[in-house]
Amino acid sequence: MKKDLSTLQQIDYVLLFIMFLMLCVSIISINSAPLSADLQGINFVAKQLMWYAIGSIAIVGTMLLDYDRYKMINWYLYGLGLLLLIGLELRVPGAIARNGAFSWYEVPGIGDIQPSEFMKIFLIITLSTIIVKHHEIYEEKTVQDDFLLFGKILLASSFPLALVMKQPDLGTAMVLTAIIITMILVSGIRWRFLFGFLGTIVLFISTLVYIYLYIPSWFPLEDYQLNRFYAWLDPYEDPSNIGYQTIKSIQANGSGMLFGRGYNEGVVPIPEAHTDFIFAVIGEEFGFIGGSIVISLFFILIYRMIHVGLESHDPFGSYLCAGVIGMLTFQVFQNVGMTIRLLPITGIPLPFISYGGSSLLTYMIAIGLILNVRSRKRTYMFD
Repeated sequence: MKKDLSTLQQIDYVLLFIMFLMLCVSIISINSAPLSADLQGINFVAKQLMWYAIGSIAIVGTMLLDYDRYKMINWYLYGLGLLLLIGLELRVPGAIARNGAFSWYEVPGIGDIQPSEFMKIFLIITLSTIIVKHHEIYEEKTVQDDFLLFGKILLASSFPLALVMKQPDLGTAMVLTAIIITMILVSGIRWRFLFGFLGTIVLFISTLVYIYLYIPSWFPLEDYQLNRFYAWLDPYEDPSNIGYQTIKSIQANGSGMLFGRGYNEGVVPIPEAHTDFIFAVIGEEFGFIGGSIVISLFFILIYRMIHVGLESHDPFGSYLCAGVIGMLTFQVFQNVGMTIRLLPITGIPLPFISYGGSSLLTYMIAIGLILNVRSRKRTYMFD
């Protein structure tokens, strides 16, 4: 026998409070972030508050529909995402490029919208639906069934991944890959099969390294993407050009030391400080302590999401949580890692903290999905 508790009682208020703290960190950091000359005069704090307001509405909208209903409309969402990505490839009116990548639509009165960000959510919903329906059909699982599920996941993922790579947008493609790998790991596929998949990935990476070393003309990356890799290996080889961002980020984090220089006391000219390198601003002004607090907030956020996923008695809800966790965890690790030279620069923003319209809205929708799963959790007698 089961019973549904009040939706209001089931809302995770701890998660909402963490989001409020993220908002505060974001506004404080963006307000003190140094801007390049062409961006002077733009009030990014007001714009970020606007996107947080829109995101809050998106959270409510996402929660209005029972998350189980998303299984019914997942292919419509998936199709919409593909159409928007195909439109960018066809250069339809409104499609614009930045840094050589056609990844945005210019929407009058709103700003630039990046459809690949929303595709992350659509892909999570679609893969969750595929996994749940597969397990409903194949209750007695065999190796052939696992292979079939693996093929379904790769087939559904290949189209958006290929379109994003074609733009080219390596950062978003990496996030989509992280989502795909997360969903495969939690899908119930046998581990011995997954070890074979892991071996395939290792072989693929080894092949790329071989091509890069011995047949560089075949290497499937643009020059600016290769420069980011070179800057990671040795930024001081070209400190005024390809290594500039990495060096300034390291200097900012290092100069903050333990307690930081103080709010609005930053002196290092950090490129893209309000977006990709917002963590370097935090590190310089608030030091190791401030950076650790921000990372702790993300740790608590991920922990709460894991808790919601484990408490859900519905596999679909658990898979939704897993996809969102995989997406956010990878983005936090990659963004923080690139600011301290642990990883190469990829242009991935820090979730909820970096300035951004489409990206922030995507994260808020993701939070809406988690809250949706939590608020409609079913409890059972004798649990």
